[in-house]
Amino acid sequence: MSARPRWSPLALLLGAALVAGCGSSDDDTATAPPTQPAATASAEDFPSAKGKTLGDLQGSIAEGPVLAPAVSILKPGRNRFAFALFDRARKQVSGAQVAVYVSRTDGSRLRGPFVARDESLVVKPQFRSRQTATDQDSTKSVYVADVDLPSKGNVALMAVARLDGRLLATSPYGSKLTQRTTAGPPDVGDKAPVIHTLTRGDVGGDLAKIDTRIEPIPAFHEVDFADVVGRKPVVLVFATPQLCASRVCGPTVDVAYQVSNGVGDRVDFIHQEIYNDNQINKGFRPQVGQFRLASEPWTFVVGSDGRIASRFEGAMSVGELERAVAKVK
Repeated sequence: MSARPRWSPLALLLGAALVAGCGSSDDDTATAPPTQPAATASAEDFPSAKGKTLGDLQGSIAEGPVLAPAVSILKPGRNRFAFALFDRARKQVSGAQVAVYVSRTDGSRLRGPFVARDESLVVKPQFRSRQTATDQDSTKSVYVADVDLPSKGNVALMAVARLDGRLLATSPYGSKLTQRTTAGPPDVGDKAPVIHTLTRGDVGGDLAKIDTRIEPIPAFHEVDFADVVGRKPVVLVFATPQLCASRVCGPTVDVAYQVSNGVGDRVDFIHQEIYNDNQINKGFRPQVGQFRLASEPWTFVVGSDGRIASRFEGAMSVGELERAVAKVK
C-alpha cells in the first residue's frame, strides 16, 4: 500500500475546482424517508446500445461534459457507479438527465443505457462541520447508476447527458475490473475484520487525538468496534476530515452524523481516522491496513451477524446511507 490513499479522478477535479463534495442547506425540515430517488429519466430517452459500438455512439453525439468517477474499484457484475459531471470551466453539472454506457475498451459489447439517479449530498446545518461549511464552492449531489459489468477484462464507461435540449457525451473512462480477492477491501457478504478502534476513554477525552473534524462527534468514539461487531449493527466510517486526499471525508462524516441522529441506539456509528497521530508523514493507522484500504473515505454498514451488508467508496448521500442502515438487523 502506498504512503497515502490515492486520488480518484473525481478528487483531482474537485481539488482543481475547489469543490468540497457536499452541499449545505438552511432547510431544517425532517429527513426524507429512506426511499430511493427516481432515475433522472427513462431508458427510452437515450439511444439504444443494440447493434452499436462505443465508437458508433460517440460518433452520433457531440462531446460534452467531463466524467469524474467517485469510485476506483469496479468488479464484475452489478456495481454502484457514482460520478460527477463538470463542464469545461470545471463547474459541476447537476440536475440533468444522465445515463451511463459500458463497453470493452475496444468499444465492443456495448451495454446501456443505465439511467442514473441524482443523489443529494445535502445535510442539515446542525450536522455540517466547519470544514465543510467554510468551503464556498460545494457540490450538492452525485449521480449514481447501477451498471452491469462483464466477468473479466477492462471496460470503458461513458456518460450521456441531456443539456439544453440536446444529448452530449463525455469521453470514455477506462477501468480494469477488480476480481474478488482477499487483497482489496472487504466486500458485501464478507465478515468484517475485527479491529480495535480507539474510544474517547482511551485518549483521556482528548478527541483531537483520534479525530481531525474541527467539532469531533463524541458519540462516534464511544465504543470499540471489536466490542460491538457481531452483536449489533455498526456503521464504520474511515475518513480524515482535515487531511483528506479525496476532499470528501468531511462531508461523508457529516452524512453519517445526520443519519445516526435518526436511528437512535439501534446502530452504533464509529469514525476511524486514517493517519497515525493524525500526521500524513507517519503513515496509515493499523486499522486502515486491516481493512485493506488504498483510498478514502470508505463507509461500511455491518449487520449484527458481523458481515458487511453495504459498503460505499467515496461520497455517498444521506438517502443512500439511510437505506443501507434501514436494511440491517
